[in-house]
Amino acid sequence: MKKYRSWNEIKAHDSWSIFKYMSEFVSGFEMLAKIGPCVSFFGSSRVQTDSPTYKIAVKTAALLSTKGFGIITGGGPGIMEAANKGAAKRKGKSVGCCINLPFEEAVNKYVDKDKYIGFDYFFVRKVMFMKYSQAYVVLPGGFGTLDELFEALTLIQTQKLINFPIVLIGKDYWDGLIQWLNEKLLKERNICEDDLNLFHLVDTPEEAVNIIDDFYKNYSHKPNF
Repeated sequence: MKKYRSWNEIKAHDSWSIFKYMSEFVSGFEMLAKIGPCVSFFGSSRVQTDSPTYKIAVKTAALLSTKGFGIITGGGPGIMEAANKGAAKRKGKSVGCCINLPFEEAVNKYVDKDKYIGFDYFFVRKVMFMKYSQAYVVLPGGFGTLDELFEALTLIQTQKLINFPIVLIGKDYWDGLIQWLNEKLLKERNICEDDLNLFHLVDTPEEAVNIIDDFYKNYSHKPNF
């Protein structure tokens, strides 16, 4: 790791870093703007191919592809791979917004070769998910999944992002979290009751797809911000 000799040197390094961020934003905007309406999938990278959750992700993505939605994932294994696989099965658009991590494989084989983009910065990649997604499908996952879920909820709550569908799949997995939101956040007035309507909780691919499809029968696809 580089050792800086002075605080001024640190500040100078930070200033130049903005050009790296700008480069990633420009690359992401230029590619994703061409793809059209998409749904982003989030969930654990550790899910195995024989898992019921993996199979649910494949089916959900496949059904959404038949509705004309592209599928955006982080491009890695687990749920990301499953969603890209579902898109590929129906010859839908399969996008991978990948990030270099020491403990994950390279981009999964179901991402379209012309729809892969790599990122060094998580925050830049999250902007791409937010800006170019018409809905979120959230399956069981860990810290990263929760991060992406709650950032979207916060931006919708504060009206910095349009109110698009956020669908959580897997009642058994998410029930404890929903109960905590009701018993702690709502009870202590840290959120309001309407905030709990910012997401949907379902168990099946068909339910998830119907929520998204029904929403866009009434609203046009458009950029989120």
